[in-house]
Amino acid sequence: MGNSDIDQLCINTIRTLAVDATAKANSGHPGAPMGMAPIAHVLFNKFMKFNPKNPSWLNRDRFVLSNGHACMLQYALLHLFGYAVSMDDLKNFRALDSITPGHPEAHDTPGIEVTTGPLGQGFGNAVGLAVAQAHTAATFNKPGYDLVDNYTYCFFGDGCAQEGIASEAASTAGHLQLGNLIMIYDDNHISIDGDTKCSFTEDVMKRFEAYGWHTQWVKDGDNDLNAMAEAIKKAQEVKDKPSVIKLTTTIGFGSQLQGTGGVHGNPLKPDDIKHVKSLFGFDPEKTFVVPQEVYDTYHKHAAEGAAAEEEWNKLFEKYGKEYPEQYKDLKRRLSGALPEGWQDKLPTYKPSDPAIASRKLSESVLEAIYEHVPELMSGSADLTGSNNTRWKKAVDFQPPNTGIGEWSGRYMRYGVREHAMAALMNGMAAYGTIIPAGGTFLNFVSYAAGAVRLSSLSHQRVLYIATHDSIGLGEDGPTHQPIETLAHFRALPNMMVWRPADGNECSAAYYVALTSKNTPSILALTRQNLPQLEGSTLEKAIKGGYVALEDKDAKVTLVSTGSEVGICLEAVKYLKEKHNTAARVVSMPCVEVFDAQDKDYRLSVIPDGIPALSVEVMSTLGWEKYSHEQFGLNRFGASGPYKEVYAKFEFTPEGISKRALATIDFYKDVKPLRSPLQRAFLQLI
Repeated sequence: MGNSDIDQLCINTIRTLAVDATAKANSGHPGAPMGMAPIAHVLFNKFMKFNPKNPSWLNRDRFVLSNGHACMLQYALLHLFGYAVSMDDLKNFRALDSITPGHPEAHDTPGIEVTTGPLGQGFGNAVGLAVAQAHTAATFNKPGYDLVDNYTYCFFGDGCAQEGIASEAASTAGHLQLGNLIMIYDDNHISIDGDTKCSFTEDVMKRFEAYGWHTQWVKDGDNDLNAMAEAIKKAQEVKDKPSVIKLTTTIGFGSQLQGTGGVHGNPLKPDDIKHVKSLFGFDPEKTFVVPQEVYDTYHKHAAEGAAAEEEWNKLFEKYGKEYPEQYKDLKRRLSGALPEGWQDKLPTYKPSDPAIASRKLSESVLEAIYEHVPELMSGSADLTGSNNTRWKKAVDFQPPNTGIGEWSGRYMRYGVREHAMAALMNGMAAYGTIIPAGGTFLNFVSYAAGAVRLSSLSHQRVLYIATHDSIGLGEDGPTHQPIETLAHFRALPNMMVWRPADGNECSAAYYVALTSKNTPSILALTRQNLPQLEGSTLEKAIKGGYVALEDKDAKVTLVSTGSEVGICLEAVKYLKEKHNTAARVVSMPCVEVFDAQDKDYRLSVIPDGIPALSVEVMSTLGWEKYSHEQFGLNRFGASGPYKEVYAKFEFTPEGISKRALATIDFYKDVKPLRSPLQRAFLQLI
């Protein structure tokens, strides 16, 4: 394709829309959209397959903008191709409650696949989308029925290339030989601090070659549309490697400040805006102008996408007659619904059953349900034997030519790459056919925190199986023993943090995690064995908190989670025998789910008139919401056999009893004593 007049007009329209929107908002990043408008035009108009009238069509090509600050580029494209993004939406860029926020958010804007912004996250998401495509194709495609053959395209810049997560994800993609993944690197030599010569001088393409990628370089990313198209075409033809195209561009192309940091993160000045518009043949006095020929050109390609979907729908219906079971399964997955009756397979336990570590209980759940929830893909960041995340008959997701797995495999070997694992899982979930679960130690979920936060923000159903959840891991010591981790993730909106105390609670955690379509979950699981509790049932535990031991004469409520619930129950016996004092115990496996119950239920669990003491071997931060006094660990742990470590910090029946008696004594004259759940603003939040 040559640089026709209409090509140039389309490109310059994208540029001027980005200039006008950032100027009107008096905020934003015009430089990258101006520099990347040519490649965006080539990719979207000549290569990508999509239907703006149905942004959720399964076999659409996926596009991820990892350098999310360039989002006016994407918003302009969505508007011009006919997605439900109006000119008024462009004019409301970065305005409160608009669908064109300052960085792309999947749940705000039609056509945005994943939430990006923190640099490198989109890169990881794109690898996850490519994994999901490869797995879904291997699971459902049949001879003559290529239902799933889309590509994933991703733009990324120098900032993304510098973030460690992009290196982790690129290494993973290269190992997995993801030929359906095409990345375009905006090589403009500018980051926030200015010219990248101040901090980033490596040969990025050599790095990608070492990761096992197919690499190309288009030297004139400002003008050479032919070279861009050729590079994308070549990348599509490489089936056994992911591809990266280094595209050397001029940031802020056309601006008086082009090629400098001054055009990166600030709107253009009024005189520069007029200069740009005059240079590109637009009226310098007019704003938000789109020539009809641009709409016509892009709507023609959108109509081709709609026709492609129409053909796909016919193929899918035909497929349904030949492969009714697979057809039904794929339709169900796309609806987000789980298979009927899967929950009946969840293990349940009696108090007489043996004590088992909750990481092993989690393994039992996976073993029991994997056949009944076929969209569940498990995995681990090189801790499979410790996380217990693999069922016995699992096949690894690997390129078949490695001899160690299949594309249809449901077990991911993420390697020692927690952050990439989390970002990949966000992309896998966003694809629409998979529920991903990934394991690491609870302490190292902190390594993944950037992507975990985006699981919550982008409403993805992702499960983090986080074992070795406390000082109970013993000998590995303070470097591995989480203290602040639960407080951190409990503070994260739209995240469920589960810390089950026994088998029924573990099954309940999986039940709620898998049925919550728009909320991710962290399951904090023990290394040490836990007894099956007398008072636990799946039905009680799915409320997030319940009375594990009731006593009408109780003088104190012990509120606890995980491995400490069993110790609290022992403390009740100790208090009775040694101090003739009655106590009741509440198990609180998930405070977020408990908070969602009605007030009467919550007050029946932690009632007025009796002091409450929380017991958890971690930071006490946050427990004041559920208890008058807190017994926890606001220091780092210690290395040694786990029972000795617990004894050192007095997490024993005697140590808990000592603090329970002090709590009773302190509050004995407080009348009336309100439940800590009683809050002035409770109903306003």
